[in-house]
Amino acid sequence: MTAAASARQILTGLHEVMAGRTHAQAKLDAVVEIIGESLDSEVCSIYLLREGALELYATRGLNPEAVHVTRLGLGEGLTGTIAKNIETLNLAEAKAHPDFLYRPETGEEKFHSFAGVPIVYRERAVGTLCVQHVDPRRYEEVEIEALQTTAMVLSELIAHHELIDGEHALGLGEAHTGPEVIEGLSLVKGLGAGRAVFHQPRVSIDQVMAEDIEAERQRVYRAFDRMREQIDAMGREPEFGKGGEHDEVLETYKMFAYDEGWSRRINEAIDSGLTAEAAIERVQQRTRMRMREIDDPLLADRMHDLEDLSNRLLRIVSGQLGTAATQGLRRDTILIARNLGPAELLEYDRRRLKGVVLEEGSATAHVVIVARAMGVPVLGRVPGIRRLVSEGDDVLVDAEKGTVSLRPSQQMRDAFAGRFEKTRARQAAYAELRDVEPFTRCGTRITVMMNAGLRDDVSALQLTGADGIGLFRTEFQFLVSATLPQRERQQRLYRDVLDAAGDKPVVFRTVDIGGDKAVPYLASEAIEREENPAMGWRALRLSLEREGLLKAQARALLEAASGRRLSVMFPMVSEPWEFDAAKAVFEKQAEFLRARRKILPEEIRYGAMLEVPALAEVLELIAPRLSFLSIGTNDLTQFLFAADRANPKLAERYDWLSPAILRFLDRVMKNAIGHPIDIGVCGEMGGRRLEALALMGIGYRRLSITPASVGPIKELVRKVDLAEISAAMQRWLASPPPDLRAALEQWAAEREIETD
Repeated sequence: MTAAASARQILTGLHEVMAGRTHAQAKLDAVVEIIGESLDSEVCSIYLLREGALELYATRGLNPEAVHVTRLGLGEGLTGTIAKNIETLNLAEAKAHPDFLYRPETGEEKFHSFAGVPIVYRERAVGTLCVQHVDPRRYEEVEIEALQTTAMVLSELIAHHELIDGEHALGLGEAHTGPEVIEGLSLVKGLGAGRAVFHQPRVSIDQVMAEDIEAERQRVYRAFDRMREQIDAMGREPEFGKGGEHDEVLETYKMFAYDEGWSRRINEAIDSGLTAEAAIERVQQRTRMRMREIDDPLLADRMHDLEDLSNRLLRIVSGQLGTAATQGLRRDTILIARNLGPAELLEYDRRRLKGVVLEEGSATAHVVIVARAMGVPVLGRVPGIRRLVSEGDDVLVDAEKGTVSLRPSQQMRDAFAGRFEKTRARQAAYAELRDVEPFTRCGTRITVMMNAGLRDDVSALQLTGADGIGLFRTEFQFLVSATLPQRERQQRLYRDVLDAAGDKPVVFRTVDIGGDKAVPYLASEAIEREENPAMGWRALRLSLEREGLLKAQARALLEAASGRRLSVMFPMVSEPWEFDAAKAVFEKQAEFLRARRKILPEEIRYGAMLEVPALAEVLELIAPRLSFLSIGTNDLTQFLFAADRANPKLAERYDWLSPAILRFLDRVMKNAIGHPIDIGVCGEMGGRRLEALALMGIGYRRLSITPASVGPIKELVRKVDLAEISAAMQRWLASPPPDLRAALEQWAAEREIETD
């Protein structure tokens, strides 16, 4: 039986049961029988949230005496885990799961397989729907889809029949009046103050089950047509007509807007008996669950783009089209949203928009790109913000510290105003250093370059006075594109970057995709899901396997840099032969172009990223072949400590100023002595003042950092005497103090060097 057929059979039964005049318990008892029979499952159970715990409300197959007796806390057992994480579980052997919990009163010891889905109401889990089977087996995808569709219908029906805690008990209608400070993730740094405005009111779905399936299908078709017209119209907006990242944003939007798979899934939901609104919401719920399972933030961002379009489609089909942007901002505003699409952000009055706070979001999202260009601070990963703030509340966004203050007290306002003025004064001081070369007190020139990944990032060269681009990440063009970027398109980007940089150097890093930066158009049966994607089949490893990918990029870079210097860097080099193989691809393409009388770069400089510790052990072998070496501290740190930097439990555990890291970097610098190569650091470590001080102390004279860090680091350089810091660092590395960071902070404070 197909998912649509299974769901339709269940929905038909649900409609009949709920339309009856029996009491609520009898209805739920009938529901579990319908679901169990339709899915041929020996057990079906419904748990509902009551008084803060999940209570077994109805079951087919478990001990009936456990009904209204068995209670599980959120996060307790498999059922509690589903509700807490709002995730789906599908297990062939339930007992093998670390969260498995046996309750003897249920009599479930004879069952092996288990599948469960959350029952979600207003984006909160209010219960779970579970099925079990005696034989160990994973439930088929069609069965899981049928459960998810059923859970969606149950959520509205359960809420309407008052079978769960009221909205106040669930935290859906709480009134918050006092000051509150919440932590989040700084996506675009800055400070902002204003009144809370919700980007989008929740679309209310009043009818879940369809009366006329074909009529619902036509409503969706019309909504898709109108949404596509809106997306096409975006391309005619001034912001989307000047190239750069806006073209990539628009292309991703078009990819989803015209994606047949997305529309097919909505149609299948309608086939199961849902209204157009419920079908869109059903598919959207599944997208949100998938987003929670995606480790790669860039892929998760693409799912956010799809959610943005889902919201548009839902508003169109429901006739609830208004957003705060259409009504206009009447005063200084902090925009509150679960997520936000870049096109939607551009609809707001930039004079009034002072900040954005998102429940979700990540540093690589499209909306962050646009917000950075607009100069709007953005704080993301603020759970429950839409529940904790009311429209019109005063809000202070501190995207420097990563906090948002709701309904601040006068004391909090005064402190914020002081920080705001101090920040403005500091930024003005940094701006005055734009044309000042960063010499130390002892007269040594430190090269301060910036990292980039977009065409428009290059404008920061002039704004900051950076010495050049020490790392241009070419993969962003690949990650946001619906298809493999053609060579001509790549060439245009690289030429535009070189033109914008003028006489300042640019180092292009070849594409670093694969592993934890997967792209759908390179997927194949040969590439399996990896347990440790950051250390997997990615970067140069993937490029050497798919030589056509590297050939196209080599041709694009060589032709873009015709008549100029080309600096190209290979990521994640582990052994010298990998560097040699990648360089050979470029040299062969240069011969190809030379034979056709094409103008080649006047000079080609080849470099490597030292991210894999193994490369440090063969540095003397590869050094004679390099023009430059760049140490990628982000990946290097996680490899040295065997600590995934994407894991929040480990992200702050290992310090860049630990003796292990600094001793490693010190050894690399000393082993490079005698070789005519430029050696530097690129990554977040070099952009932090205290860490940059340590790097200069162990001999590093070349840093490539974020544009926002250029001014602070240039200011720091002018206060440093290299002989002093070098002597201190060598002393500490030889005999590390208990807290090297504290020792360095004290050293800097004694010399009146600010390190914040």
